[in-house]
Amino acid sequence: MNSQPLNVAAEEGLLPPQQKISFSELKIWNECAFKHKLVYVDGIKNFTGNHYTAFGTALHHVCEVRVQQDITDTEAEQLFKDKFIEELKILEPASIDKKMSLEMVDQGKNLVKFILPELKKTFENFEVVSVEEQLFEGITEFETDFNFKGFIDLVIKTPDGKYHIIDWKTCSWGWSRDKKSDPMTTYQLTYYKNYFSKKHNIDPKLIETHFALLKRTAKTNNVEIMRVTSGPKKVDNSLKVLQNAVINIENKNYIKNRLNCKYCKFYKTEYCR
Repeated sequence: MNSQPLNVAAEEGLLPPQQKISFSELKIWNECAFKHKLVYVDGIKNFTGNHYTAFGTALHHVCEVRVQQDITDTEAEQLFKDKFIEELKILEPASIDKKMSLEMVDQGKNLVKFILPELKKTFENFEVVSVEEQLFEGITEFETDFNFKGFIDLVIKTPDGKYHIIDWKTCSWGWSRDKKSDPMTTYQLTYYKNYFSKKHNIDPKLIETHFALLKRTAKTNNVEIMRVTSGPKKVDNSLKVLQNAVINIENKNYIKNRLNCKYCKFYKTEYCR
């Protein structure tokens, strides 16, 4: 075992890539272990971005700035527009739909003015603890050298001493009831809470988690802050999923999940037949 701490060694490039795992990686493994191999072991990209990812990146950027700086709605609108255009330029020119792009500019400019009011309405008085906080914590709940890697969009603290982890999610009109209660979806916040607690030695009972839904096409309730609970049982269940993934990744068990082939970008390609 390297004598350096795992997080320091990893940041210096001394650890193999597979000794860290993020929620997005775990989510792909949960869909299909063979797809995980193609993306994270073989390094084959199956997605390069689109209008929706450009929109999400631009809106996340505005959220990040807006909670830290006192900018006007007009400045926030311009910030979104500039960032959105910057992200569109990264895409293949042939894939850009000008009509959709113009619609999204208007939708984003409309959305940015609801961000701070909804935070203040939900939490009233709060202080910003961190923005885009990196997690790189050793997974100590079972025997492994893996680290959990993640970025928390926003952490705030309220006068009652509680910390609130918030993850911005862009969507169209909102989330269905099934998605809001889907274990794998909500496990993202469960992991964030668990490893944020360990990183700062904070009692998990003082940490609450929330998705903030930024609704692109909604007529009302444009920003919905949705609390997600993560008690001990849910934490245990999430760690079982994480352990199962890590063990199989370590053992190079890459079994195809044929039930998820239909919508996979690799389906019936040279990589997966």
